[in-house]
Amino acid sequence: MKRILLGVAALFTVGAAPVLAADLPARAYTKAPPPVAAPIYNWTGFYIGANGGYGWGRTNWLFTAVGTTANHNPSGGLAGGQIGYNWQWTNWVFGVEADGDWANIRGSTPCPNPAFTCFSNTRDLATFRGRIGYAAGPALFYGTGGAAYANSYYSALLPGGVPTAGTPGVFSTDRWGYAAGAGIEYGFTPNWSAKLEYMHYGFNTVTTAPFVLGASPAALRLNIDTLKVGINYRFGGPIVARY
Repeated sequence: MKRILLGVAALFTVGAAPVLAADLPARAYTKAPPPVAAPIYNWTGFYIGANGGYGWGRTNWLFTAVGTTANHNPSGGLAGGQIGYNWQWTNWVFGVEADGDWANIRGSTPCPNPAFTCFSNTRDLATFRGRIGYAAGPALFYGTGGAAYANSYYSALLPGGVPTAGTPGVFSTDRWGYAAGAGIEYGFTPNWSAKLEYMHYGFNTVTTAPFVLGASPAALRLNIDTLKVGINYRFGGPIVARY
């Protein structure tokens, strides 16, 4: 009899389990977490920075009265700073930039009269340019171009001559031209970035008064190429999110 009662109780328990489960309240619905935002680097904002590098080029001398030349290839270092503004639209970045560098891009060669040395030194460089680039996250690939300025110094002196501005055989001039180049900039924090930039400068021809012993004017032409590294601090916002 006891075995029969235990069997009946077991059957009752198994049969009642689904009914009791059906009477339990439904589990509360839990909303899925929102998707994680993919961060993008924000290039918009004013920036200021410093740069340094190396320059090389070509100085063409033409003594117009006699048709002789004293061309040479100057080179040397430069250092300075830049300031600008970027505006980003989707992945495209548009901007303007001005920079200025103290330079020592110099060279010399014997003048047509070999008793004299024809020497040149570009001492200042500056540009006022537009920029357009494509941003791939914190990396910005860009091209740039605009107006350029240089202060250049020329002399044609006897060995041991003192190159003092205003003396015979010495000429200093401010000149204007163009600058064009390309670079890559990488944002390593939300507001700091580093760049590598190549630039080509082309300047107008300047004709001096009679230059060497009063014999001939000289037409002077200048082209310079530079490779610079720089660092910028941007006063824009932090990294923003895009879903």
